[in-house]
Amino acid sequence: MPPLIVLAAAAAGALFGVKALKREWVRVNARLEEAERAEAAVDRAKRPTLKRDPTSGEWRPE
Repeated sequence: MPPLIVLAAAAAGALFGVKALKREWVRVNARLEEAERAEAAVDRAKRPTLKRDPTSGEWRPE
């Protein structure tokens, strides 16, 4: 009977470890995606936007 208890405890520990690893993985990926979105917003703000010139009808940077 004791080997069965040890095996059950090992399985429970492994399950807990997998859940903790998944939770950490999701947390880190969320922070990385947030940083990428912020970087993209800054990059977008640096680029000029185009505006149509009413006299010529051409698109020009603002």
